[in-house]
Amino acid sequence: MEAKYIFVTGGVVSSLGKGIISASIGRLLQARGYRITIQKFDPYINVDPGTLNPNEHGECYVTADGCETDLDLGHYERFTDIQTSCANNVTTGKIYQRVIAKERNGDYLGRTVQVVPHITNEIKQRMLALGETGDYDFVVTEIGGTVGDIESQPFLESIRQLKWELGRSAICVHLTYVPYIAAAGELKSKPTQHSVKELQGLGLQPDVLVLRAEHELNRTLLDKVAGFCNVDKDCVIQSIDRPSIYEVPLCMAAQQLDQVILKKFGMEVIGEADLSAWHRFLERRVKAERTVHVALVGKYDLQDAYKSILECLSQAGTYNDCIVKTRFVQSEGLTPETVTEQLAGMDGVIICPGFGSRGIEGKIIAAEYCRTTDKPTLGICLGMQMMVVEYARNVLGYKDANSSEIAPQTPHPVIDLMEEQKGVTQMGGTMRLGASACQLMLHSEAHIAYGRQFIMERHRHRYEFNNAFRPDFEKAGMICSGINPDNGLVEIVEVPSRRWYVGVQFHPEYTGTVLHPNPLFVSFVGHMI
Repeated sequence: MEAKYIFVTGGVVSSLGKGIISASIGRLLQARGYRITIQKFDPYINVDPGTLNPNEHGECYVTADGCETDLDLGHYERFTDIQTSCANNVTTGKIYQRVIAKERNGDYLGRTVQVVPHITNEIKQRMLALGETGDYDFVVTEIGGTVGDIESQPFLESIRQLKWELGRSAICVHLTYVPYIAAAGELKSKPTQHSVKELQGLGLQPDVLVLRAEHELNRTLLDKVAGFCNVDKDCVIQSIDRPSIYEVPLCMAAQQLDQVILKKFGMEVIGEADLSAWHRFLERRVKAERTVHVALVGKYDLQDAYKSILECLSQAGTYNDCIVKTRFVQSEGLTPETVTEQLAGMDGVIICPGFGSRGIEGKIIAAEYCRTTDKPTLGICLGMQMMVVEYARNVLGYKDANSSEIAPQTPHPVIDLMEEQKGVTQMGGTMRLGASACQLMLHSEAHIAYGRQFIMERHRHRYEFNNAFRPDFEKAGMICSGINPDNGLVEIVEVPSRRWYVGVQFHPEYTGTVLHPNPLFVSFVGHMI
């Protein structure tokens, strides 16, 4: 069948969960046997989020093919087990960069380059590209931002044109907010009506409305919204706050969102979506009684900055029949005097990834405390590097050991700039990015966790373990249990004398999904029980 296109837009306020709804739609269609992919179009002018501060935009998610993308792509992969790519995240910056390059090259033959048709044509081409491969039955496209934002207008105009051009092969799902006014004890639909009118003013009529709310919406209100917004009554779906985002697909299925979408495309609805594996996951999650506490030692005091780590911990907890509760520990404020107070009550510690010198000494102090008190510890990327620096200082006796990122003149650069990174001056998209191979040492913690000797994990960094010091570390008890077979770079370090003390240069949090949790996180949580 030719690909069908589902456009997901948002109104009233941002952060309503368009990514979760998009991922849920993808999951439901998958459960009916359809081939799906999901893409995100972001209206900001950055070419990608790779140079954005996590406090500004949340984590930067990396695809297997090495693109720095929006964190919503992590939701898409976690919910659906698909692998996204560079084609799945497009920004205004990418669009304008391409159009300007064409203009400079003379591709427009002297014509005046304008938002319509040149920018919108480029957007439309990107929106259709994945569907034209023949690999997918449905392409779900989420539009970042909120209807009414100036920067979103070219994307919405592109959708308007595509809906007209594609006919019944394209629909629009609009997500809005229904606030509860506590003083009046009422739910208010007026913001949704205004949002839809604004969308209609741009030439777009939503086919399906999803109403985000904190309280149950009664049939009268749902019918009122349908009537005022020109939407069929069975196409008004409510999305009530749930304890877990993983309950959302089942809530959508209970309201037959998948059936509604198929009918909008004029497709026959046969049977029910097979969500049995998803049900088993949630049942196991609900039955979990034991709780473990994990500290995240980092410098970004924002939940979205470590979104994939938090979700991998949550999934790993479910598969270990326990609940994982996390606490953020600001590494900048961590000192030898405060570390015991901050970490003593934790069952395990993750030393988080990041960039730059801020909070580095706190991460080193956390690594020393965890190693000496034998607390299960997972260091990720920069976290792994600081575990190496701590070991060099306090076990090898190299008191001035450091990363050359932090101290370029250190005589003991146990972490050093990768050879291919030397001379690189441009920031965006120039790191070691994407999936690459790692060979595991037999019987190491990593090998036991993964259950195989060769793995593929994703990277995002410029600095590496300095192999010149590898004999010193291994002689002193820190083994290099994961090596890239192509270039000999160290990917994983462990201290076998500790209960579970593992640092990884890659980002395992990028590959954990609901139905296939990352093995390293499962092992980490399992050693706390």
